[in-house]
Parts: sequence; structure tokens; C-alpha cells
Amino acid sequence: MQSSPPQRPFHIYGTRDRKTAFVATDFLRASDRLAALLPSAMRMGNLQRDCRLILPPMYTACEVVSLQEGTLTLAVPSSAVAAKLKQQVPKLQAGLQKKGWQVEAIRIRIRMGSTVPVREAAQPSSLKLPEKAVDAFAELGETLEENAQNAPLIAAIRRLAEKRRKPG
Repeated sequence: MQSSPPQRPFHIYGTRDRKTAFVATDFLRASDRLAALLPSAMRMGNLQRDCRLILPPMYTACEVVSLQEGTLTLAVPSSAVAAKLKQQVPKLQAGLQKKGWQVEAIRIRIRMGSTVPVREAAQPSSLKLPEKAVDAFAELGETLEENAQNAPLIAAIRRLAEKRRKPG
């Protein structure tokens, strides 16, 4: 009796280094109904890989959304990228057809707020002002003409000076 060789980890293109990719593919394989999705996921992953190989590196944020009835739909992060990508459409279409993909048309969709990196929450200012600067702000708050137009500015300057004063 021969035992079958151990099954290599299965991954979808672009997910080789992500543990969640192995969990996802194992999950898809676990059910007959869900296993039917795996070939589609593989196809989309292969199409994404081929698009990345054909397009210049500046288009790595472009993602394949669908390929239906010969129409490839790509999602891009901004209208600027979409405008530049439109110039690459003939090259992309020819390259994909050369690789065996039946692409008759390419549509570009602007993806609203997804893969743009999220900045960390702004940290409160830790600006340390010299005592001389704090005194200058306090003096400015006292010397500005008090009227309705200056009132918010004067109040803000005085608050700033009070907060920045060293206790003691």
C-alpha cells in the first residue's frame, strides 16, 4: 500500500503569505456547496495575477472585480488612476487575450474608500512652548482690541496661554 503524498498548502494568487488564505480555502473545500466557489476564486486570482504582470507597477492597487460575458471590470482607488489606466486598456486587453483570456471590453470602476491606507488616530499635540512664547501669547491676548470679531480669537489665545503655563 502506498500512501498519497502530503497535500501542499493551497492558496489563491496574492495570498501565499497570509494564514487567513489557507483557512479560507480550507473552509471553501469543507462544504460541497462552497467548494463550487473555489474554481471561480482561482480564476479571479489568476486573472488578477495576469493583469499585474501586464500593467506597469503603478497599477498594483487595481483589482479585478469581474469577468462576465467578455467584459472585464477593474476597480481602481481614484479617478486619477482611472484616467491613467484608460490609456493602458488596449495594452492590457491585448496582453490578456494573448494569455488566453476572452476579454472583449474593459470597464473601470472607482472604488469608494476601501484600500486607501487608514492613518492612525491623531495624537494630541505634545508641543512644548518655551515660557517666553507662552508669555507672548498671553500678552497678545491682553493687547488685542476687544470686539465681536476678535472675541473668539482672544478667547482661544488666552486658553492656549493658560494651558501652556507651567504649574508652580
